[in-house]
Amino acid sequence: MKNLKIATFNVNGMCARLPNLLVWLEREQPDIACLQELKSIDSAFPAAELEAAGYGAIWQGQSSWNGVAILARDAQPLESRRGLPGDDSDTHSRYLEAAVHGILVGCLYLPNGNPQPGPKFDYKLAWFERLIHYAQTLQASDHPVVLAGDYNVVPTDLDIYNPRSWLKDALLQTESRECYQRLLAQGWTDSLRHLYPEDRLYTFWDYFRQHWQKNSGLRIDHLLLNPALSPYLHEAGVDAWVRNEPHASDHAPTWIRLSSRKRR
Repeated sequence: MKNLKIATFNVNGMCARLPNLLVWLEREQPDIACLQELKSIDSAFPAAELEAAGYGAIWQGQSSWNGVAILARDAQPLESRRGLPGDDSDTHSRYLEAAVHGILVGCLYLPNGNPQPGPKFDYKLAWFERLIHYAQTLQASDHPVVLAGDYNVVPTDLDIYNPRSWLKDALLQTESRECYQRLLAQGWTDSLRHLYPEDRLYTFWDYFRQHWQKNSGLRIDHLLLNPALSPYLHEAGVDAWVRNEPHASDHAPTWIRLSSRKRR
């Protein structure tokens, strides 16, 4: 196992946020970065700019919505899967998988599900079921795996500034939380919560009502590690400074650091 920094970052529009992304990559230098909400077609992906910054990339774009990418510092990700199995009619660009630096990396953007109840929430739960089923097959492998991305789930009330303000939101519904817990029950480790079991850590601050200024945040961006990888987890955090930059995404990059030695 190498010493690696792995991050996930919902950029909320690749074209609009490219300058912010490049500043973050230069300052923090993650070895692997999973991006969500590209909101652009494949031909508009800034591969040349990222290559100039030292990153190889694969991506799955979609006009105006969704879109995921995996970046690797001084390497080229080797794509292994594009899209979750289980529904051939699903054309949303929400899951991309690659082998990078000796690790299998799944980058995901789980459906938001609002408004609920309704078809969007039904789609969220159906997509979650497909993820749970596929994640179980990944658990059967001895290969180190990380599932990183915007899960659009607030796992517990510790992961939100005030749950009463979001009681009707799809991110806090019992069904959403139960799906996330079923995923963890397979043996996945929620990296940030594992290292900081009692801390209030946020990865998303809404643009409205001064949520950033008041630190009224939610933790919805997660990096889940399988048992082959979790013993090497040594650090985790959120690059909150990125959320304070001009023209920032409403998410901040969330990261883990893996050591070549197992944690004692």
